[in-house]
Amino acid sequence: MTSAWERIAVGLAVIGAASVVASAASHKPTPKHARTAAAAVRRAPPAPQYIRDQIKQLGSGFDGRVGIAVKSIDDGWSTGWKDHELYPQQSVSKLWVAITALDAVDRGKVSLNDPVTLTAADLTLFHQPIADEVLKTGSYTTTLADLMTREITQSDNTANDKLMRSVGGPQAVRAMIARKHLGAIRFANGERVMQSRIAGVTWSQDLSIGGKFFQVRDALPMNIRQTAFDRYVANPYDGAAPSAVVNALARLKRGDLLSPKSTAYLLDIMSHTHTGPNRLRGGLQPGWTLNHKTGTGQELGGAQAGYNDIGILTGPDGRSYAVAVMIKLTSVPLPVRMTLMNNVVRAVIAQHDMQYAPAAQQ
Repeated sequence: MTSAWERIAVGLAVIGAASVVASAASHKPTPKHARTAAAAVRRAPPAPQYIRDQIKQLGSGFDGRVGIAVKSIDDGWSTGWKDHELYPQQSVSKLWVAITALDAVDRGKVSLNDPVTLTAADLTLFHQPIADEVLKTGSYTTTLADLMTREITQSDNTANDKLMRSVGGPQAVRAMIARKHLGAIRFANGERVMQSRIAGVTWSQDLSIGGKFFQVRDALPMNIRQTAFDRYVANPYDGAAPSAVVNALARLKRGDLLSPKSTAYLLDIMSHTHTGPNRLRGGLQPGWTLNHKTGTGQELGGAQAGYNDIGILTGPDGRSYAVAVMIKLTSVPLPVRMTLMNNVVRAVIAQHDMQYAPAAQQ
């Protein structure tokens, strides 16, 4: 009897094992991007104590609502201060338009040399240097490449919106963000629609010329303007988490988002950004470079919603760091905001030197 029961038990064990194998084989494998992301999360080391302490000190000591994120592109660690909240991007969002356009180039949908003609119907508001070219003769023909250079280096709103519409509109940008799994990053409906909404103004194209937008905005009762402004700060239509921004920058630098040619092209443009010369760039040390994009929001009652700089710092040895400083709301003077950004960069460089400077290797 004992022998028979033993044979039955062995047989049941074999059947059970076979069922487990069959069940495992029937499950679909985890998508490659999910496996890669999960592995990256598991392997990421903790940020060094110095940079963690410095970022916490800088964030907590600033008089305003600020998010800071830093990520070592080579070592994988990251740290931040309130970096998972959503902050107004303002013109930082032009980076996602550029990536959408270059992704379309990589997929053969468009060429950077494609001609595009702008007319008065394309004009926006606030900063739009290209409007002068349009208004000279009523139209201006250029290329997608020129629009991209203008929207990144000059933060030209009209160039940005025309580039966006040329590659599929805001829905194409949102689709790119979702398809490439960029995370907590929103994209609004372009500059003229978003900026007028923040001001409590309903957009019409005649507001783009002759300062009419400012006349209409300034004529609004203050309570309407304040309500619209506060609504935006509380739930920014273009909100992004600094942690998501630095992850996207790291993937851009590593070549995960675009082809090698498009990656190099965009990083080169970002190295020639003219705006915000004393934001992140003000903290650079000799031998360090910065590829970046700034963003500056509207002011009301002395408070500004959105004052940002995000970018990739690269040291003399080639090691890189993604950095985002995004101020949701503050009334402190501009030099104070710039000093904060300078000091974040200085902290990153100091951390780098502790680990990799020749003296640290001895």
